[in-house]
Amino acid sequence: MAAAKDLTLYYPKLLKEFREADTITGQQMTLNKRRSLLCPNCRKLISGDDSVCPYCGLKNPSSSWQRLIGRGLQDGDQLLKILIGVNIVMFVLSLLLSARSTSLSLNPLSFLSPDSRSLLLLGASGYIPIDRLHRWWSLVSANYLHGSILHIFFNMFALRQLGPLVLQEYGNYRMFIIYTLSGIFGFFVSYLAKVTFTIGASAAVCGLIGAALYFGKSRGGIYGQTIYRQIGGWAIGIFMFGFLVPAINNWAHGGGMLAGVALGFLLGYQERQRETHAHKITAFCCVLITGLVLLWAIFSSLFLLMT
Repeated sequence: MAAAKDLTLYYPKLLKEFREADTITGQQMTLNKRRSLLCPNCRKLISGDDSVCPYCGLKNPSSSWQRLIGRGLQDGDQLLKILIGVNIVMFVLSLLLSARSTSLSLNPLSFLSPDSRSLLLLGASGYIPIDRLHRWWSLVSANYLHGSILHIFFNMFALRQLGPLVLQEYGNYRMFIIYTLSGIFGFFVSYLAKVTFTIGASAAVCGLIGAALYFGKSRGGIYGQTIYRQIGGWAIGIFMFGFLVPAINNWAHGGGMLAGVALGFLLGYQERQRETHAHKITAFCCVLITGLVLLWAIFSSLFLLMT
């Protein structure tokens, strides 16, 4: 009874000590959680105090800049939706800027077609905009403009069909690099060929075709050969369509496809090399340039219309 009595006397003190120990342990665990983070490059758990990732060697993995680059473009399906959405927004804007002269022809090739003036203001590319107006930035903006409802439908349909394959085999960041740079190079080739006025996402889409062709040929095997044949059918179909239908910019298609093959070789694909931090930085630069160019195209066109 005496021992039980003594334990009762000491129980409140012991309980207080246990609670204090639990509080300290909880604080330490919370602190450890706060100091732990995923490396923006390799996505492995590291300490926030590490100056270099022990797994991939990335410097300053805990910096806000590195985390911003690491978070971007992680969802491939969302990336495709954003690309399609931006194209639709630019198309609707071009219709609004040319509301009085928008074509309502029953011809499906010209139905809901914005006028040339609004397309020029929003950044159509070609020999005239670049050589006479010095609009080199139109090499970017022209990829997001379309001449009719059928034009944008076919290009977005192709992007939706081809995009998932390139995303799977190259990764989200390399896919956006290929899409952006292929479009720019395709319109640059058409400028050298003296194409006077040109728009459309087909040069960028052809870049995806070129990258997929390179992947299929380079990988080989049953899977690679199947990809090569299927994407080869897309390439043949696009060029046949270009030669049969008037006003198709085959120079941009060919330039975009060649750029896609070259970029597929230079950047590599997932089975050979995982995406690196350099790929992420390059993709981030492509996003930044594209965003700035499109904003400039929109605000400059509105300013010119109001003055």
